[in-house]
Amino acid sequence: MGLRINDIVPNFTAETDQGTITFHDWIGDSWAILFSHPKDFTPVCTTEFGAVAQLADEWEKRNTKVIGLSVDGVDEHVEWKGDIEGFAGAKAGFPIIADSSLAVSKEFDMLPAEAYLPDGRTAADSASVRSVFIISPDKKVQLIMTYPMSVGRNFAEVLRALDGLQATYGVPIATPANWVAGQDVIVAMTLNDEAAKEKFGEFDAKLPYLRFTKQPG
Repeated sequence: MGLRINDIVPNFTAETDQGTITFHDWIGDSWAILFSHPKDFTPVCTTEFGAVAQLADEWEKRNTKVIGLSVDGVDEHVEWKGDIEGFAGAKAGFPIIADSSLAVSKEFDMLPAEAYLPDGRTAADSASVRSVFIISPDKKVQLIMTYPMSVGRNFAEVLRALDGLQATYGVPIATPANWVAGQDVIVAMTLNDEAAKEKFGEFDAKLPYLRFTKQPG
């Protein structure tokens, strides 16, 4: 059974280019994003890690730690970061997990349990290791995205999704399609009109079950 929304994430210990981490301790009281890649020194992954590096200030504003994962070793990660930073024009200050044994990939169900990487492996051998997990401070999975090798991830969308998760975390609201921070939100159906008015003040009922209100401050 793979990880599902609201599951507690595995608490693994792993080597990174910034030393050994224990995942739950590393998360601490922050939000966290784990994003995985099939192999170092591959073109799409380099652009994606670069995009993450360029958003460093945005992650910090949202009290969010980011950590990469690749199936190569620490030495390769250190060398690859030079390429990432040169391409992106930004420091890649986040750690990258060295998952050469596939232990973390298997714990997070990023690829079939029987998968292995042969000698002379290529990115295609770990093609399914291409996922995003957004994790709340209580160590629960809040969002999972998995992409094919041919499509680069949109980290503006990851950031937008993080905003939506943080806005709705423990609050009886939801976000509509294409929502961005600051726009109106949807009142949860668990609140009747009276309770909704008491909690949020005025709301705009487009349909009996579709009620918009200002994003709570």
